[in-house]
Amino acid sequence: MAPANTFGTSLRGWRKRLSPVAAGLETPTDRRTLGLRREELARLAGLSVDYVVRLEQGRARNPSAQVVSALARALRLDPAERDHLFRCAGLAPPATGEVPLHVPPRVHRLVQQLGDAPVAVYAADWTLVGWNRMWTATIGDPRTYGWDQSNLVAGMFRSSGGHRVDSIAAWPVRSWAGDEAEEEALVADLRITAATHPDDTRLAALVDRLLHTSPRFAHLWSNGTAGLHVGDRKTVEHPVVGDLALDLDVLMVPGLDLRIVAYTAVTGTDDAGKLDALRGLLPAGRRTRAGGRGSEARS
Repeated sequence: MAPANTFGTSLRGWRKRLSPVAAGLETPTDRRTLGLRREELARLAGLSVDYVVRLEQGRARNPSAQVVSALARALRLDPAERDHLFRCAGLAPPATGEVPLHVPPRVHRLVQQLGDAPVAVYAADWTLVGWNRMWTATIGDPRTYGWDQSNLVAGMFRSSGGHRVDSIAAWPVRSWAGDEAEEEALVADLRITAATHPDDTRLAALVDRLLHTSPRFAHLWSNGTAGLHVGDRKTVEHPVVGDLALDLDVLMVPGLDLRIVAYTAVTGTDDAGKLDALRGLLPAGRRTRAGGRGSEARS
């Protein structure tokens, strides 16, 4: 069976979608063709018509990154479509600029509506940019964590006599897999972000600083492991309700490069009951208000 021609199908669909006027071309008013002709796309992208035909028909299957970039520009593709075209060509999407720290209103609303669970929002470099009141009740107020630039990785690799500090958050939160596995997972995730955002000077400065101040970080960074951090199981040593065994899940926000981190307990367990007790301690009417970047965001 012949492999699917996803590149050619996408190229042809986007060519027919784009009007000549939107592409910046002057065309006769009585023109019947709605989209771009192949020769028009070829001219806009600086390619031969024959090559565009072969790409659409699947007879040319290995375009270079330069060719894909030229086609994406000519077709006025948005970033998600451009990245899809690169993947269809078997190429990695181009790296982007700085790590976005903005949390759009719809994500704030989601965090608020998940108010029964401790939920926080992190940027791709693990900068904490938002949280709800159950997060504060369960993990402590993030404004007391003492993380440099509100960054989890910076907080995790703070040094205390060459060893990891006891309390990463307001009180100890320990991974069932152990400190080393937790640290390796976050460094592997940060390495992907650094490759995706090579022009982010703030992220580059963070990595450089940790390389010079934390032998543990430097060791993990040098091993080359890369992978997304998707979850963990934690014990929260809570000062009011005692130890909490919670699942941590990391949910990606497509197109925004944000991570929504949520803690949950198994229904019917003592841990679920302890979360209920913490929820009952929250001031009435203010149980889902989200905070972020050192101050609370109004709902």
